[in-house]
Amino acid sequence: MTRPTEGVADPREVRRLRGMAASLSGAAAEESVVRHFEGLGCRVAARRWRSPWGEVDLILRDGTRLIFVEVKKARSFDRAAHRLARRQMDRLCAAAQDFADREPKGSLTELRFDLALVDGMGRVRVIENAWGEDF
Repeated sequence: MTRPTEGVADPREVRRLRGMAASLSGAAAEESVVRHFEGLGCRVAARRWRSPWGEVDLILRDGTRLIFVEVKKARSFDRAAHRLARRQMDRLCAAAQDFADREPKGSLTELRFDLALVDGMGRVRVIENAWGEDF
């Protein structure tokens, strides 16, 4: 099996190819997570939603509740889980509040923050209520 960067001499091209492969891998992981949540009856409200505080991988609707999902992919669930830092959680909370402010109930909208882990085999494990503003 050849790697996409094999035989590529230009370091910038190697970085570009690796970035493209990582982006495709991340998109595939997010799609697996979407299928998981849709199987539970949730609807996608937004994918890769950008705010002044950063990007939210997935925002789902479960009735009137909004579920903000951070997707982490790694060889193992454990490695994936360790890729979420406190600073990122804080940014996601701020972005979620910004999104919720646009909802009919505004800041009274029920929110949940889930961490979706995808391992090297493509299996999905979701940690519901993984964090919150008071975590």
